[in-house]
Amino acid sequence: MNIDGERIPMSQRGLHRYHILRLVLEGRLTGAQAAVSLGLSERHVWWLLARLRTEGRPALVHGNRGRPSGRRLPAATRQQILTLARGKYAGLNTTHLTEKLRAEGLGVSRSSVHRLLRAAGVARPRQRRPPRHRARRPRQAQAGLLVLWDGSPHAWLEARGPHCCLVAALDDATTQLLPGAAFVPAEDTVSYLGLLKALVQSCGIPVALYMDRHSIFRRTDTAWTVEEELRGRRDPTQVGRALAALGIEAIYALSPQAKGRIERLWGTLQDRLVAELRLAGITSLAAANAFLRPFTAQFNARFARPPAEAVPAWRPLPRGLDLARICSLYTEAIVLNDNTVRTQGLILQIPPGPGGRGYAKARVEVRQLLDGSWRIYHHERLLATLAAVAGPPQQSLRRRRYSPRPAHPAAQGHPADGPSEPGVPRAP
Repeated sequence: MNIDGERIPMSQRGLHRYHILRLVLEGRLTGAQAAVSLGLSERHVWWLLARLRTEGRPALVHGNRGRPSGRRLPAATRQQILTLARGKYAGLNTTHLTEKLRAEGLGVSRSSVHRLLRAAGVARPRQRRPPRHRARRPRQAQAGLLVLWDGSPHAWLEARGPHCCLVAALDDATTQLLPGAAFVPAEDTVSYLGLLKALVQSCGIPVALYMDRHSIFRRTDTAWTVEEELRGRRDPTQVGRALAALGIEAIYALSPQAKGRIERLWGTLQDRLVAELRLAGITSLAAANAFLRPFTAQFNARFARPPAEAVPAWRPLPRGLDLARICSLYTEAIVLNDNTVRTQGLILQIPPGPGGRGYAKARVEVRQLLDGSWRIYHHERLLATLAAVAGPPQQSLRRRRYSPRPAHPAAQGHPADGPSEPGVPRAP
């Protein structure tokens, strides 16, 4: 008898079963051994052998193969669904179409509708991109080669305090939570400049910083000034200017997945740090920032790992580098005829230079430091240092084109509240 019978396609499981049963028929295995190998009872094995002798290889193929399912939708129902999908409900996605069909009295599942539409060649109304290939990025070998920084708005104090944002930096090689992390009311330029200043003062200058494509870090607007057009490049953001001054390479992530390490940090902190703040009974940002220092040490002792190379890559801060000037808010201005500069609703007075020199019509660099105080520079020469008027800065300065205006004398550092009569000083 031709046991092989008709050559029909079989699964690997069916071919394995057929091979074991052939060994039994050839006397190379016993029925008990075949039952153990196939995970069947010995009685089931003898029943399969009897069918194999009489029907051949097709006996091992399930009898329902090639037959339509007993639960298959009736032909009339399938045709009705296709008619509605191509006509009245054309352009609806599969889920939306399933909901409309149920409203029509056709109680079919989404998966059934999906299979029916694809088998009939009805294209999706919106093409979906295939998932992009992503590979795990190996860690940097040395501490300081790459630092990731980001902000996480979250209910860090739960219902006990205000909703705030935690800005922090993470070393890629060691997973250390770096100094400078702080709770701030909102993620802004000032918070990142403060983090950068604390990071550089504590550890040194990193080789590169990894960040998202937020407008805090890179320009996203489309406006060009005349100077930028003539120069052929746009001015950086406040943070971008500070990074360039320190020689730090800025690397921008193209997706949240690319920032996986610091995103996992937020998941850990939103679990552990929130609980620790709750246990400590902290209700204010000031107390939370004070709590961060001991928590950072405990966190690093638990989660930090040694780098592949022991020699760090942090670059020492050069002697004489004015870090307060670099990590500040920058703008340019034209000095008015009365040797004042208007910015942020303030009039800043420049004192006389050497020999009573004035600076009218000169283009100067205005810096607002993180403590709120002001500095005015002209060709790297410090012209004026002015105390803070309204506390630390709350928003970044934008570079504007200033044109000379008539002088409006005002008290040094006081808000401008309108012009005064020329030549008559405003009363304090």
